[in-house]
Amino acid sequence: MPAASIVVLILAGLSLSCGNSQKVTSEPDTIAYVSLPGEQSVLQLFIDGGTGVIKSGAQTPPVEDTSPTGLALTPARTFLYAANSRQDTISIFSVNSDGTLSLIGPATPAGNGPDMAVIDPSGQYLLVTNNYGSSSSSGDISVYSISAGSGLLTEVAGSPFPANANPTNILFTHSGNFVYVTNPGIGMVTGFAFCPPQASQPACADATGVLSVLPATPVFSGDGAAALAVDATDQYLYVANPEASNAPPYQATEGNISAFSIDSTNGALTEILGSPFTVAEGGGPSAIAIDPTNRFLYATTPGSSDSIWCFTITPTNGELVLAANSPFSDNAGGLFALFDTTGSYLYIGSDSGNSVVGYTYNLTTGGLTVIDGSPFSIKSPPGSMVVAQ
Repeated sequence: MPAASIVVLILAGLSLSCGNSQKVTSEPDTIAYVSLPGEQSVLQLFIDGGTGVIKSGAQTPPVEDTSPTGLALTPARTFLYAANSRQDTISIFSVNSDGTLSLIGPATPAGNGPDMAVIDPSGQYLLVTNNYGSSSSSGDISVYSISAGSGLLTEVAGSPFPANANPTNILFTHSGNFVYVTNPGIGMVTGFAFCPPQASQPACADATGVLSVLPATPVFSGDGAAALAVDATDQYLYVANPEASNAPPYQATEGNISAFSIDSTNGALTEILGSPFTVAEGGGPSAIAIDPTNRFLYATTPGSSDSIWCFTITPTNGELVLAANSPFSDNAGGLFALFDTTGSYLYIGSDSGNSVVGYTYNLTTGGLTVIDGSPFSIKSPPGSMVVAQ
């Protein structure tokens, strides 16, 4: 993706804003996984619960011509799925008790150019965006039911579902009722009602596990619409637009963040007052994450100058307000951004350093502090990253 859904570092103590209050825990190691398209494999990671330091674990054997990109992990941490963009398949891995992965073969056939993957909150369905349609204006989403015992995938009736031009990033609302994808080539976001068995939401035409396009979508977000984040209350959707132009006085900045309110009944999107939001300097935000306290939104860009944008989220209307000293100038990346499940650490995927960059963050100001030992080398540019719950 310039990219879904689901899920994401230089000298110890180097602070990027005033204040250095940070969340430190005594939690045990957390297991995470990162896809390595160039290595044609998936790498296991260990996150130290007290420091956020990442150590590499076991790496799956390379499988030629797969180029895994999107990853999705079942909530129970029993199965991991990798979308193989070059092979047009989905690899299925069982997760062993020590977190290592065992391939369950053969790979499941996918659509044309599978990219990002996400699992619904119930853990019953896997959704994969297929980036290459039959024409420049087409693309779709494959939906599979997951066998709880074996992890094997069965494509649901009607899949794949049309999703406009070249869908990439994908996410569920926390309720599981709605799905949104980015269409970078046309700068839009397409929304769907998700209808699992016995679905009760009004937007579902029938209860067969299908995707139904939401009213008034796609909506225009901004050129290159690349990444998505939904707030903890399912009230607001935010989209990173790395190629968007800005009006004065921000015309020198390329890229911005669009904000939409989500209709809780039918999932329709309405752009909120003041959107899109941007900064005075910097450009090209292509990854985005909201911290678990629902206070801060971070947008990240490649490079080290004005590379991390931090906004506070106004709970009453979803408006973004630039945090003090933001944007922060330090190493970042535009491949992905996500928080660990304890809510202590922010991780960013970097292609320039073949690494994952890590920070702690100030719970009051949103300011960032580099984790000791960051950036953490992972041999080659990462595709995406997921953290075990």
